[in-house]
Amino acid sequence: MTTDASAPWLIVGLGNPGPEYAGNRHNVGFMVADLLAERVGGKFKRAQKAQAQVVEGRIGPPGPANRRVVLAKPMSYMNLSGGPVTALRDFYKVPTAHVVAVHDELDIDYGTLRLKLGGGDNGHNGLKSMTKAMGPDYHRLRFGIGRPPGRMQVADFVLKDFSSAERKELDYFVDRAADAVECLVTEGLERAQSAYNV
Repeated sequence: MTTDASAPWLIVGLGNPGPEYAGNRHNVGFMVADLLAERVGGKFKRAQKAQAQVVEGRIGPPGPANRRVVLAKPMSYMNLSGGPVTALRDFYKVPTAHVVAVHDELDIDYGTLRLKLGGGDNGHNGLKSMTKAMGPDYHRLRFGIGRPPGRMQVADFVLKDFSSAERKELDYFVDRAADAVECLVTEGLERAQSAYNV
């Protein structure tokens, strides 16, 4: 599957809108998107054509590796992410293979990153909604949050803030996740996987 190298990338941080969710494990995608926005020197503003906030900018060194990106945070709640993402993809004329979903992942240890193209949703409501709306052929950056302790329900766990012990390392892991997205966009999936899927 070839895509035009000059086509923009759509980087979607998945999360839930509103201050009550801001520090939740489920909102780590928003945290990564916020850091990327800071790096490109932009501020999120309401998208015209979708229920989302967006920042437009460029990632990468000057020259052929420099990429146009649209950073997005759907404002629709996690389980309805597909609608806003598809609307943005169509509006900005982004190939589906240039869409990157940044999301929390229960099945890998806290802070571990995994980049991949396509695949299942693993029970993640944001991915489920995106895949239903546009098929599975988009990139994912899975940010490990680990499994809930004891008998805690998954829903309770993902909608809780990171623990104080986790917060000590959170900035470092979010920074690394933003680096991984930049590497994916400028150097390709294989290079990014070998650097960050460790």
